Amino acid sequence: MSDLLVRRHAADAKGVVVEVTPRSAGWDHVGFKVVELTAHQAASGGEADREACIVVLSGLADVVVAGERFEDLGGRRDVFEERAPGAAYAPAGAAWSVIAKTAAEVAICTAPGRGGLAPRLIPPERMSLETRGQGTNTRHVRNILPETEPAESLLVVEVITPGGNWSSYPPHKHDTATPAEETALEETYYHRLNPPQGFAFQRVYTDDRTLDQTMAVEDGDVVMVPRGYHPVGAPHGYDLYYLNVMAGPKRAWIFRNDPAHAWITLS
Repeated sequence: MSDLLVRRHAADAKGVVVEVTPRSAGWDHVGFKVVELTAHQAASGGEADREACIVVLSGLADVVVAGERFEDLGGRRDVFEERAPGAAYAPAGAAWSVIAKTAAEVAICTAPGRGGLAPRLIPPERMSLETRGQGTNTRHVRNILPETEPAESLLVVEVITPGGNWSSYPPHKHDTATPAEETALEETYYHRLNPPQGFAFQRVYTDDRTLDQTMAVEDGDVVMVPRGYHPVGAPHGYDLYYLNVMAGPKRAWIFRNDPAHAWITLS
C-alpha cells in the first residue's frame, strides 16, 4: 500500500476511524482525524500550540469551545446532501468538545497556532459555494474556512466531483514558497463515495518523478499530499466527496499548474 494512503478502520473506543498527525505524516503542519459518534457520545481535545476547525460532516451535534457553546451544528444526512456542514473554530490553547445529538461524523482539522483569535461558529452563509471547471472537469466547491476568514494556519474546503469527472485538475501543486507565484502547503484529502462501494483514483507526483504514486481510494480513505501535483478522478456511476485540509508557513492558497497540462485551462 502507498505510504500516502491512510485507510479507514472500524471506530475505536473514542470513535476515531481515521487519523493523520504531523508525526505520522512526517511533516510539520496538518493534523486530521474523523470521529464517528453515536447519539450522546462526546469527543474532546485542544492543544496549546494548535488551532482547530471542527466540521460536523453529517448528523447533528453541539460544539463547545473554551466554554462557549454552539448548538445544533450540522444536520446533513450525509456529505452528499446539498447543504453546508456545521463548523466551529477553536483557537490554539482552547479546549473543545463535540457532543453528538444524533449519530454524527465529525472531522477535526488542526494546524499550528499561537492563539489570540476568538472561538466562533462558522455559519453556513459564510461558506461560499462555487462551481469550477467545465464539462467532465466540473466540480462543486464549498469554502468552509478560506483565507478570507480568520485563522492562523488552517484552510478547509469540501468538494463534490460528479461521477465520470476529474477534480484538482489540471494537476496543480503548492509546495514551494515563491512570492506571488506559489505557496508551500501540506494537504490531506478525506474521500467519501456515493454509492459507498465505489472507488476513485488519485495521483501524487513531482516534476522530477522522485514522488509518483497513484492510489485507488475507497470510501473513508485519506490521501496525504506532502508535495507535488495531485489530481483526482471519479469513475462513472460514483460521485466523489472530499474534504481538504491545507496548512503551511503562509496562509494563502497560491498554486502552479503542471506546465504539461496547463493548456487545458485555455481550451
